[in-house]
Amino acid sequence: MQLTQVLFYLSFLFALGPVGQGDITAHQPSDDIEQCSTCEFRQHSKLMRLHAIKSQILSKLRLKQAPNISRDVVKQLLPKAPPLQQLLDQYDMVGDDNKDEIMEEDDDDHAITETIMAMATEPDPTVQVDRKPKCCFFSFSPKIQPNRIVKAQLWVHLRPADEETTVFLQISRLKPLADGSRHIRIRSLKVDVSAGTSSWQSIDVKQLLQVWLRQPETNWGIEINAYDAKGNDLAVTSAESGEEGLQPFMEVKISDNPRRSRRDSGLECDENSLESRCCRYPLTVDFEDFGWDWIIAPKRYKANYCSGECEYMHLQKYPHTHLVNKANPRGTAGPCCTPTKMSPINMLYFNRKEQIIYGKIPSMVVDRCGCS
Repeated sequence: MQLTQVLFYLSFLFALGPVGQGDITAHQPSDDIEQCSTCEFRQHSKLMRLHAIKSQILSKLRLKQAPNISRDVVKQLLPKAPPLQQLLDQYDMVGDDNKDEIMEEDDDDHAITETIMAMATEPDPTVQVDRKPKCCFFSFSPKIQPNRIVKAQLWVHLRPADEETTVFLQISRLKPLADGSRHIRIRSLKVDVSAGTSSWQSIDVKQLLQVWLRQPETNWGIEINAYDAKGNDLAVTSAESGEEGLQPFMEVKISDNPRRSRRDSGLECDENSLESRCCRYPLTVDFEDFGWDWIIAPKRYKANYCSGECEYMHLQKYPHTHLVNKANPRGTAGPCCTPTKMSPINMLYFNRKEQIIYGKIPSMVVDRCGCS
């Protein structure tokens, strides 16, 4: 009799099940669960994109690891000179917004150098007498082609003169002492200066640089002098106290003729979007968050990333894949939401030799997302 009562009670509970609590748990939270899953997957896509950007930048710049240059060192190395300020002003005007017209992606998967700012270092002892002169040797990569040099300017900072005077800025090539004459004067510039005013002066050294690139063995450096009427040398050639960032450097522009194309962004979404299809989402990369002080500009840029599903878009073309994706929506089978068009960014940074490089890094901004 007791067993009969128990079976009757259980059958009564089963009869109530579909009408009671089961209906609520089966239907009401399904949308919330799906949205939560979409948000988690989108967050995962964003983190993966950030990790990929760090790896790609180092790879495209041919760096095994980020240059170990601290913020304090950057302040010491940055020249307080017109050409650098012009580049920084460009970033101030443009900001980190993507422009309507963009550079087309290049075939090469590495950065394309457009401007080099080579800092002066101390010459080899072979060309020194009593460890003088202390300046200036400039090192350049042998990969730079001489015929691609558009402009090469030597920038020299002059200390203030006591009175209004004429300064003779002289550039001489250095040679080893064993070769006889240690100096070969190659350029001179007559500069009128006002009393108590310092200034930057530039001299065209394109021909000299092309010789160095064709015949690297002739590059022993140069000596820089700027004598006023009293015989005082006003050229800043070493880092004395209060003269940080005023040392000589070479500004070299290299030719590059990229084509332009109009951006077509495709489907765009924001972080609050409920869109489940493949879409481009905004993502701002902050290099200071990476701890990368060696990147001078931009400090941040809009990289964007792709996230979303591809199943409905490819239902007709890939019917079998559609069914597989329905069974395993986060699997690897079938088309995936990936970048279908990317564009480069221009970057001003220090390389391993502590040279300032201005170049174009390809495939760093997601312009359009699609299923492939």
